[in-house]
Amino acid sequence: MPSQMNHPARPIRVALIGYGFASRTFHAPLIRSVPRLSLALVASSRPEEVRADLPGIAVEGDPMRAVVDADVDLVVIATPNDTHFPLAQAALRAGKHVVVDKPLTPNVPEAIELLGIAQAEGRLLSVFHNRRWDSDFLTVRQAIHEGLVGDVRHFESRIERFRPQVRDRWRERPGPATGLWWDLGPHLVDQVLSLFGWPDRVQASFARQRDGATTDDWAHVVLSFGATRAVLQVGMLAAIPGARFVVHGTRGSLVKAQPDPQEPQLIAGVRPGDAQWGIDPDPLQWRGDGDALQTRPALRGDQSRFYAELAEAIAGDGPNPVPPEEAIRVMAILQAADDSASQGRSIAPQAPG
Repeated sequence: MPSQMNHPARPIRVALIGYGFASRTFHAPLIRSVPRLSLALVASSRPEEVRADLPGIAVEGDPMRAVVDADVDLVVIATPNDTHFPLAQAALRAGKHVVVDKPLTPNVPEAIELLGIAQAEGRLLSVFHNRRWDSDFLTVRQAIHEGLVGDVRHFESRIERFRPQVRDRWRERPGPATGLWWDLGPHLVDQVLSLFGWPDRVQASFARQRDGATTDDWAHVVLSFGATRAVLQVGMLAAIPGARFVVHGTRGSLVKAQPDPQEPQLIAGVRPGDAQWGIDPDPLQWRGDGDALQTRPALRGDQSRFYAELAEAIAGDGPNPVPPEEAIRVMAILQAADDSASQGRSIAPQAPG
């Protein structure tokens, strides 16, 4: 990574492209919580919403103009998935560092091309896999690494919600990388790859379960790692969701029932640095062979660490928190699951070169 292009006496100036749910809920508040970053510009077709939430911050209606703005150092792209490639390509070629909300692009070849452009331009390219810093995942990962359940043989990870009405939004319309698997699947795949590495096989089943659904709103994906199976589940008709994580191993089992609280906290106005930020009241439950059920407190989550570590990486003080190579591997599994579901068979996924 070449030396930092910004003068160390001033913050890194950020342009946020798009102002939908992801930007309002996650990107804007998390960026503004990091002292080394300064949110300078937002590109949006709804300037009145931006000005109401972020008074004093410049608004640009044309996203392509925003990504090449001469006063911007870092571009954060949180727009529909099919726009990620052209916006990121333009930003990188304009000499900007770039963050792209997951998934990096709708397909692996475009993602690999962006990686090549970033390397040629000497710019940092990262992907917003923010749930690496969730309390539930951090807690389960620690327990697995400590050997609490021995060798893992069965791993379940699920994100289930109850939203029976189909919404008129790009994520739920037919198009490249739309549907629930490409929306929530990246979180689950990113976490499981960090725990177990590259899978041997991928077996997937998708469905449209809600009246009027035009994209998949339910997915069940099984990744095989030798004798270990990782079951990934997403759905929109779970009024009583299953446990966020269930893990069975050679020495016992553990359950993390409730999900990380940071998304509802952000929606409610809680911010990084607040006393309750990232505190998860739901403990980890575990039981060994013949032991009574035990609990331990959940670790504290902090998704703002993504942007704090990103600022350090841009300044040359640390590594990229989510290297694009890791995000491309996630995309390869997302695509393998698509292929498995459409072909009705298991797939041996090929690791991207």
